[in-house]
Amino acid sequence: MITTDAPTPGPVTPDDLAAVLRLALRTLRAAPAGADWSRPAGGVAWDCWSTVEHLADDLLAYAAQLGPEEPPRDRYVPFATRRPFPGGPRNFVLAERDGGPGALLQVLEASGGLMVAAARARTPDVRAFHPWGLADPAGFVAMSLVETLVHLHDVAGGLGLPWDPPADVCRRTLARLFPDVAPHPGAGPWPTLLWATGRAALPGRPRRTEWRWYAAVREPGAGA
Repeated sequence: MITTDAPTPGPVTPDDLAAVLRLALRTLRAAPAGADWSRPAGGVAWDCWSTVEHLADDLLAYAAQLGPEEPPRDRYVPFATRRPFPGGPRNFVLAERDGGPGALLQVLEASGGLMVAAARARTPDVRAFHPWGLADPAGFVAMSLVETLVHLHDVAGGLGLPWDPPADVCRRTLARLFPDVAPHPGAGPWPTLLWATGRAALPGRPRRTEWRWYAAVREPGAGA
Protein backbone atom coordinates (compact mmCIF):
# COMPACT_ATOMS: atom_id res chain seq x y z
CA MET A 1 0.00 0.00 0.00
CA ILE A 2 1.07 3.59 -0.62
CA THR A 3 1.29 5.81 2.43
CA THR A 4 1.79 9.57 2.61
CA ASP A 5 2.33 12.13 5.35
CA ALA A 6 -0.89 13.93 4.42
CA PRO A 7 -3.69 13.87 7.02
CA THR A 8 -6.31 11.20 6.45
CA PRO A 9 -9.63 12.62 5.23
CA GLY A 10 -12.67 12.02 7.42
CA PRO A 11 -14.99 9.06 6.87
CA VAL A 12 -17.77 8.87 4.34
CA THR A 13 -21.27 8.98 5.82
CA PRO A 14 -24.82 7.97 4.86
CA ASP A 15 -25.51 11.69 4.35
CA ASP A 16 -22.79 11.73 1.68
CA LEU A 17 -24.49 8.86 -0.13
CA ALA A 18 -27.92 10.49 0.15
CA ALA A 19 -26.54 13.72 -1.34
CA VAL A 20 -24.76 11.96 -4.21
CA LEU A 21 -27.88 9.94 -4.99
CA ARG A 22 -29.95 13.14 -5.16
CA LEU A 23 -27.39 14.62 -7.54
CA ALA A 24 -27.38 11.44 -9.62
CA LEU A 25 -31.15 11.36 -9.92
CA ARG A 26 -31.32 15.06 -10.77
CA THR A 27 -28.71 14.49 -13.48
CA LEU A 28 -30.50 11.50 -15.02
CA ARG A 29 -33.92 13.17 -14.87
CA ALA A 30 -32.47 15.98 -16.99
CA ALA A 31 -32.06 13.57 -19.94
CA PRO A 32 -34.18 14.67 -22.91
CA ALA A 33 -37.55 12.97 -23.28
CA GLY A 34 -36.37 11.19 -26.43
CA ALA A 35 -33.03 10.04 -25.02
CA ASP A 36 -31.99 6.57 -26.14
CA TRP A 37 -31.30 4.54 -22.99
CA SER A 38 -30.21 1.61 -25.15
CA ARG A 39 -27.02 3.49 -26.09
CA PRO A 40 -23.74 2.13 -24.66
CA ALA A 41 -22.93 3.56 -21.24
CA GLY A 42 -19.65 5.31 -21.88
CA GLY A 43 -16.79 2.84 -22.08
CA VAL A 44 -18.55 -0.11 -20.44
CA ALA A 45 -20.11 -3.03 -22.28
CA TRP A 46 -23.70 -2.45 -21.10
CA ASP A 47 -26.29 0.02 -22.28
CA CYS A 48 -27.44 2.95 -20.16
CA TRP A 49 -30.64 1.25 -18.95
CA SER A 50 -28.83 -1.92 -17.84
CA THR A 51 -26.09 0.07 -16.14
CA VAL A 52 -28.64 1.95 -14.03
CA GLU A 53 -30.32 -1.37 -13.19
CA HIS A 54 -26.93 -2.74 -12.17
CA LEU A 55 -26.36 0.27 -9.93
CA ALA A 56 -29.78 -0.17 -8.29
CA ASP A 57 -29.00 -3.86 -7.81
CA ASP A 58 -25.65 -3.08 -6.15
CA LEU A 59 -27.21 -0.58 -3.76
CA LEU A 60 -30.00 -2.92 -2.71
CA ALA A 61 -27.55 -5.82 -2.36
CA TYR A 62 -25.34 -3.74 -0.06
CA ALA A 63 -28.38 -2.77 2.02
CA ALA A 64 -29.31 -6.44 2.24
CA GLN A 65 -25.84 -7.34 3.54
CA LEU A 66 -26.40 -4.99 6.47
CA GLY A 67 -30.02 -6.05 7.01
CA PRO A 68 -29.88 -9.29 9.04
CA GLU A 69 -29.44 -9.09 12.80
CA GLU A 70 -26.27 -11.11 12.27
CA PRO A 71 -25.03 -10.09 8.79
CA PRO A 72 -23.39 -12.83 6.69
CA ARG A 73 -19.61 -12.94 6.94
CA ASP A 74 -18.90 -15.56 4.26
CA ARG A 75 -21.28 -14.85 1.36
CA TYR A 76 -23.83 -12.51 -0.10
CA VAL A 77 -27.44 -12.80 1.05
CA PRO A 78 -28.60 -15.55 -1.37
CA PHE A 79 -31.08 -13.80 -3.63
CA ALA A 80 -31.74 -15.56 -6.92
CA THR A 81 -30.25 -13.59 -9.83
CA ARG A 82 -30.41 -13.69 -13.61
CA ARG A 83 -28.88 -11.98 -16.60
CA PRO A 84 -31.43 -10.00 -18.62
CA PHE A 85 -29.37 -10.65 -21.78
CA PRO A 86 -26.15 -12.53 -22.63
CA GLY A 87 -23.17 -10.65 -21.25
CA GLY A 88 -25.38 -8.39 -19.16
CA PRO A 89 -25.11 -7.81 -15.42
CA ARG A 90 -26.37 -10.56 -13.12
CA ASN A 91 -29.15 -8.86 -11.15
CA PHE A 92 -31.98 -9.57 -8.76
CA VAL A 93 -33.27 -6.01 -9.31
CA LEU A 94 -34.91 -5.24 -12.65
CA ALA A 95 -37.01 -2.23 -13.58
CA GLU A 96 -40.33 -2.50 -15.42
CA ARG A 97 -39.41 -1.41 -18.94
CA ASP A 98 -42.96 -0.45 -19.86
CA GLY A 99 -42.68 2.31 -17.27
CA GLY A 100 -39.86 4.01 -19.19
CA PRO A 101 -36.99 5.95 -17.64
CA GLY A 102 -39.23 7.27 -14.87
CA ALA A 103 -39.77 3.75 -13.57
CA LEU A 104 -36.07 2.95 -13.86
CA LEU A 105 -35.09 6.01 -11.84
CA GLN A 106 -37.71 5.27 -9.19
CA VAL A 107 -36.16 1.82 -8.78
CA LEU A 108 -32.74 3.45 -8.40
CA GLU A 109 -34.09 5.96 -5.88
CA ALA A 110 -35.77 3.24 -3.82
CA SER A 111 -32.69 1.01 -3.79
CA GLY A 112 -30.46 3.90 -2.83
CA GLY A 113 -32.84 5.04 -0.11
CA LEU A 114 -32.84 1.58 1.43
CA MET A 115 -29.03 1.52 1.41
CA VAL A 116 -28.88 4.92 3.14
CA ALA A 117 -31.40 3.76 5.75
CA ALA A 118 -29.55 0.49 6.39
CA ALA A 119 -26.25 2.30 6.89
CA ARG A 120 -27.83 4.78 9.29
CA ALA A 121 -29.43 1.98 11.31
CA ARG A 122 -26.30 -0.11 11.95
CA THR A 123 -23.59 0.56 14.50
CA PRO A 124 -19.91 0.89 13.50
CA ASP A 125 -19.00 -2.50 14.99
CA VAL A 126 -21.17 -4.39 12.45
CA ARG A 127 -19.26 -6.39 9.83
CA ALA A 128 -20.63 -8.03 6.68
CA PHE A 129 -19.25 -9.93 3.71
CA HIS A 130 -17.91 -8.44 0.54
CA PRO A 131 -15.49 -10.44 -1.65
CA TRP A 132 -12.96 -7.59 -1.37
CA GLY A 133 -12.99 -7.52 2.42
CA LEU A 134 -15.21 -7.80 5.50
CA ALA A 135 -16.70 -4.31 5.73
CA ASP A 136 -18.38 -2.07 8.27
CA PRO A 137 -21.38 0.16 7.45
CA ALA A 138 -19.06 3.01 6.41
CA GLY A 139 -17.32 0.60 4.05
CA PHE A 140 -20.63 -0.28 2.42
CA VAL A 141 -21.41 3.43 2.12
CA ALA A 142 -18.04 3.96 0.41
CA MET A 143 -18.68 1.04 -1.96
CA SER A 144 -22.13 2.45 -2.75
CA LEU A 145 -20.51 5.79 -3.47
CA VAL A 146 -17.97 4.29 -5.88
CA GLU A 147 -20.73 2.41 -7.70
CA THR A 148 -22.87 5.55 -7.95
CA LEU A 149 -20.07 7.94 -8.88
CA VAL A 150 -18.48 5.85 -11.61
CA HIS A 151 -21.64 4.35 -13.10
CA LEU A 152 -23.17 7.82 -13.34
CA HIS A 153 -20.01 8.76 -15.23
CA ASP A 154 -20.69 5.85 -17.58
CA VAL A 155 -24.38 6.60 -18.10
CA ALA A 156 -23.90 10.36 -18.35
CA GLY A 157 -21.33 9.74 -21.07
CA GLY A 158 -23.80 7.58 -22.97
CA LEU A 159 -26.63 10.10 -22.66
CA GLY A 160 -24.51 13.23 -23.17
CA LEU A 161 -25.14 14.61 -19.69
CA PRO A 162 -22.71 16.50 -17.42
CA TRP A 163 -21.49 14.72 -14.30
CA ASP A 164 -19.08 16.44 -11.92
CA PRO A 165 -19.47 15.04 -8.39
CA PRO A 166 -18.21 16.72 -5.20
CA ALA A 167 -14.43 16.56 -4.84
CA ASP A 168 -14.54 16.13 -1.07
CA VAL A 169 -16.73 13.02 -1.28
CA CYS A 170 -14.45 11.57 -3.96
CA ARG A 171 -11.41 12.28 -1.76
CA ARG A 172 -12.89 10.52 1.27
CA THR A 173 -14.11 7.59 -0.85
CA LEU A 174 -10.62 7.13 -2.27
CA ALA A 175 -9.12 7.23 1.22
CA ARG A 176 -11.54 4.55 2.49
CA LEU A 177 -11.36 2.06 -0.37
CA PHE A 178 -8.18 2.77 -2.34
CA PRO A 179 -5.26 2.99 0.11
CA ASP A 180 -2.97 1.89 -2.75
CA VAL A 181 -3.76 5.05 -4.74
CA ALA A 182 -1.68 8.10 -3.89
CA PRO A 183 -3.04 11.60 -4.63
CA HIS A 184 -1.99 12.80 -8.07
CA PRO A 185 -0.11 16.13 -8.04
CA GLY A 186 -1.83 17.34 -11.20
CA ALA A 187 -5.33 15.94 -10.80
CA GLY A 188 -8.17 16.30 -8.32
CA PRO A 189 -9.95 13.52 -6.44
CA TRP A 190 -12.60 12.91 -9.11
CA PRO A 191 -10.15 12.30 -12.01
CA THR A 192 -8.08 10.19 -9.61
CA LEU A 193 -11.12 8.06 -8.74
CA LEU A 194 -11.82 7.56 -12.44
CA TRP A 195 -8.19 6.45 -12.85
CA ALA A 196 -8.43 4.14 -9.82
CA THR A 197 -11.46 2.39 -11.35
CA GLY A 198 -9.92 1.92 -14.78
CA ARG A 199 -11.89 4.62 -16.57
CA ALA A 200 -9.22 7.17 -17.45
CA ALA A 201 -5.51 7.80 -17.70
CA LEU A 202 -3.66 10.48 -15.74
CA PRO A 203 -0.39 12.23 -16.60
CA GLY A 204 2.33 9.73 -15.77
CA ARG A 205 -0.23 7.02 -14.96
CA PRO A 206 -1.49 4.89 -17.85
CA ARG A 207 -5.06 3.69 -17.68
CA ARG A 208 -5.50 0.71 -15.36
CA THR A 209 -6.50 -2.60 -16.92
CA GLU A 210 -6.95 -4.32 -13.55
CA TRP A 211 -8.12 -2.76 -10.31
CA ARG A 212 -9.90 -3.46 -7.05
CA TRP A 213 -10.84 -1.73 -3.84
CA TYR A 214 -10.12 -2.73 -0.23
CA ALA A 215 -13.36 -3.03 1.74
CA ALA A 216 -11.95 -4.42 4.98
CA VAL A 217 -11.80 -2.11 7.98
CA ARG A 218 -8.32 -0.78 8.67
CA GLU A 219 -7.98 -0.57 12.42
CA PRO A 220 -6.45 2.62 13.90
CA GLY A 221 -2.68 2.41 13.97
CA ALA A 222 -2.53 -0.54 11.58
CA GLY A 223 -0.23 -0.26 8.58
CA ALA A 224 -1.84 0.12 5.19
